[in-house]
Amino acid sequence: MVKHVILWKLKENFSDSEKQEIKAGIKTGLESLKGVIPGLLEISVKIEGLPSSNADLMLDSSFADETALKNYAVHPVHVEVANSKVRPFTEQRLCLDFEE
Repeated sequence: MVKHVILWKLKENFSDSEKQEIKAGIKTGLESLKGVIPGLLEISVKIEGLPSSNADLMLDSSFADETALKNYAVHPVHVEVANSKVRPFTEQRLCLDFEE
């Protein structure tokens, strides 16, 4: 199994209420991919970090193997979610992929 974990920082120009809406949209969009993309086993987006956090949200996902992760990255449904709900609103992305 391959884990795919991402931390994002939202752009600073959004108000707190806008950030809450953006995070909810990212969560809904990405979690809706389960059952749609082959090899995607689990996907969860955490949007309620503690005040000690320096990231705004986290993606925690699991894939059958590295090939499934690579296919997810270019899958049209994932690309649509990323381009409409994630990329326009984030300024920083950190990713860690690893085998478990």
